[in-house]
Amino acid sequence: MPTPSPTAMRPDLHRLHWIEHHLLGHPTPAEAADWRTQQLVDAELAADTEIQRQLYQGLYQAGRQQLRWELDQIHARLQHSARRRGWLQAATDVLRRTLRLLPGR
Repeated sequence: MPTPSPTAMRPDLHRLHWIEHHLLGHPTPAEAADWRTQQLVDAELAADTEIQRQLYQGLYQAGRQQLRWELDQIHARLQHSARRRGWLQAATDVLRRTLRLLPGR
């Protein structure tokens, strides 16, 4: 779905789009210079930008924590399987050795 042109957006959505562009996008050097000037002139824009930056940082950290938790769960399952497999392997090894000692083998 194409991004609507900034002029077609409501002013508050345009402002958010502009903030996101500068936080997540790759503004040109001219856009970056204009952005710094706008933040000096518009304290509300600077505050909104900082709030959005903190929100992104929080989402990033939450995502990392979720990923870490999921990896820990996978690791625990693999460890549990390895321990079970180890026990089963040990039990079957004893049976194999016993079967080899039987006459006729």
